[in-house]
Amino acid sequence: QLLLVESGGGLVQPGGSLRLSCTASGFTFNNAAVGWFRQAPGKEREGVSCISRTGISTTYADSVKGRFTISRDSAKNTVYLQMNSLKPEDTAAYYCVADWELNPNMCTVMFDKGRYDSWGPGTQVTVSS
Repeated sequence: QLLLVESGGGLVQPGGSLRLSCTASGFTFNNAAVGWFRQAPGKEREGVSCISRTGISTTYADSVKGRFTISRDSAKNTVYLQMNSLKPEDTAAYYCVADWELNPNMCTVMFDKGRYDSWGPGTQVTVSS
């Protein structure tokens, strides 16, 4: 499992927006499924969104549907998570993971608990007034 680097977090007021970036150094993950996860203090890490290896399929947790959008820029070797209408409950450290072993057109299995045991540094998102 190769590690990725997350960036773009920060402090934002409720209703605001942030765009997180997930990049790789020294390798390409354009043909990998990529998932975004988050972990709030005292809570388990949870899946937020994922994009399949082909980019055809995307999945969102119910709590972020309609507010978050995952996308991939292959030229920049980057996957983004656009987060709009942010709520205080979105406050968490956000992480991304790449997986080359999945069905090319599916990614939901990335959210299975315990599937991944190595994580990058993450990026902190704090939503507060």
